[in-house]
Amino acid sequence: MTITVIGPGLIGGSLALGLRENGFAGRIIGVDNNPAHAQKALDLGLVDEVLPLADAVRESKVIIVATPVDSLTRLIPQVLDIIDNQTIVMDVGSTKLPVLQAVEQHPNRSRFVATHPMAGTEYSGPESAVRGLFAGKCCVFSDAEKSDPAAVALCQALYESLGMHLNFLEGAAHDLHVAYVSHISHIASFALALTVLEKEKNEDRIFELASGGFNSTVRLAKSSPDTWVPIFKQNRDNVLDVLDEFINTISRFRTLLIKKDFESFEELIHQANDIRRIIDPSPPLQPLL
Repeated sequence: MTITVIGPGLIGGSLALGLRENGFAGRIIGVDNNPAHAQKALDLGLVDEVLPLADAVRESKVIIVATPVDSLTRLIPQVLDIIDNQTIVMDVGSTKLPVLQAVEQHPNRSRFVATHPMAGTEYSGPESAVRGLFAGKCCVFSDAEKSDPAAVALCQALYESLGMHLNFLEGAAHDLHVAYVSHISHIASFALALTVLEKEKNEDRIFELASGGFNSTVRLAKSSPDTWVPIFKQNRDNVLDVLDEFINTISRFRTLLIKKDFESFEELIHQANDIRRIIDPSPPLQPLL
């Protein structure tokens, strides 16, 4: 099967790498409007060749659009204009409602499958592609009932071949929930990095004293603004809602510290510990005797 990846960066490149290695794709074509990125994708073996958009689309069975979300509302209708009725177009964007609205009335709407593989790192570009990125992670399909069942089935098989488990959500619900579990995490990380850079002017001290806790919390602050500003723009209302709650919670911690109410402070931490029950339900390891 020939697959085109438009935007072979972190997600697109990692998909290309995985689908090539597991045999799902026989030939992979890259499309990138950045010549340096296109050449890097070739040099790294992520794609077999790089072609102009229209040529790549016409030669492929599956088109994976892995560009920043602000380009999807323009690019996906353009791709749908080119395809025949056997080609499948899928995106991997972190927001769903804008692109779903953009293709709602397109005559080839049924050939489009909206997906969000929830995996990634803080890096970007073809050189950030990694093996095994998607194994054990969740991929969300949005408004799948509006897509051709055979197209959905092929996209399911594609993600399952990479070891992902699948979830199905309406587009607006997807955007709401990812604001809670993903987008706010990035804002919090950006804010923490800015706070430390403002308060700690000795960069050597940051480097020397940064431990695992700081590194894991601030890791996302290294993410590209080219990726995240469009996400925050498209999901603004949901992000504002969760950001207001986050600010309120931070203010509660601050107030308790001012009042020296460490009993209530401890109670809030115990409440926060309940997140383990959801994201790490396995029992803790027992100490060796």
